[in-house]
Amino acid sequence: MNKADPLVTVLLPAYNAEDYINDSVDSVLQQTFTDFELLVINDGSTDRTGELLEAYNDERMTVVHQENMGLVKTLNKGIGLAKGKYIARFDADDICYPDRFKKQIDFLTQNPEYIIVGGDADYTDEHNNFIFRFYIGQYEDEEIRATGFKHCSFVHSSVMVLKQALIDAGGYNERAITFEDHLLWRKISEFGKLKNIKEPLIRVRFNPASVTIDEKWRGKDFAAMKRRSITNGDVTDEDYKFLVRTLKEQDFTEYKKASYHSMLGKKYLWNQHKPAVARDHLRIAMKMMPNKPEPYLLYIISYLPSSWVKHLYNFAKSRSK
Repeated sequence: MNKADPLVTVLLPAYNAEDYINDSVDSVLQQTFTDFELLVINDGSTDRTGELLEAYNDERMTVVHQENMGLVKTLNKGIGLAKGKYIARFDADDICYPDRFKKQIDFLTQNPEYIIVGGDADYTDEHNNFIFRFYIGQYEDEEIRATGFKHCSFVHSSVMVLKQALIDAGGYNERAITFEDHLLWRKISEFGKLKNIKEPLIRVRFNPASVTIDEKWRGKDFAAMKRRSITNGDVTDEDYKFLVRTLKEQDFTEYKKASYHSMLGKKYLWNQHKPAVARDHLRIAMKMMPNKPEPYLLYIISYLPSSWVKHLYNFAKSRSK
């Protein structure tokens, strides 16, 4: 590696992110840690994303424009282009807190046996209204491994990773669409120790275009396929065909918007207990996808006393472990 190369590459893929890209880029350029390059890959955006990116004039920032390749292929391309020893993942609709990179690089340089460090995250809706703080739950290496990677142990856009470990793990599996990060953490664990910082490092923005569809909406067959893939460390030909078919059937605008509003309804009910706000979102979800039972169930629960709602939430949470 050239001595002039930065210590960190911030890898930020962007697709049709004109509403959020300035906030995201600005939060990176304003970091207290400055030894980084910001590598933004505009993945064939059809809105003003490319134009907004080209308006920046910061020597630390490189913008690559390409035809649309999809997230996973774009991430792997970014790994190949990265000059830094470490890669910090980030998304085009999220916000970095000012000391994020400093805290992560301080930990990694002081603990060279570790290859990845993530952290907790604050979540907002598309208008940047706070919804809840997500506590990852597993912070030390032994805690993360003890889960058997049953659950995703890192917030994807919060991680900083040793680039060589990403290469050794084979990068992102291009067949693991929608859970490419989860599978990668399981594979990368073979090459070093894992860590989460017990505080929020970023603010994640839910929005209908980019939010991952609630996996409960995907169905039991999808959940079983994902479990098999994580356990085996790969996606079989048969499971890949199933995955592509499922995404083709589900990933359309109305479905994603309905899932988004159902998710917000659930979070406003569980995490903030704002039943009236929750019902507003749930009504939208029911109207858009009337065959999905979850919004109806949550809508009914929203009229229960807060103590009952809390009890149901704790019960549901215990069942998911």
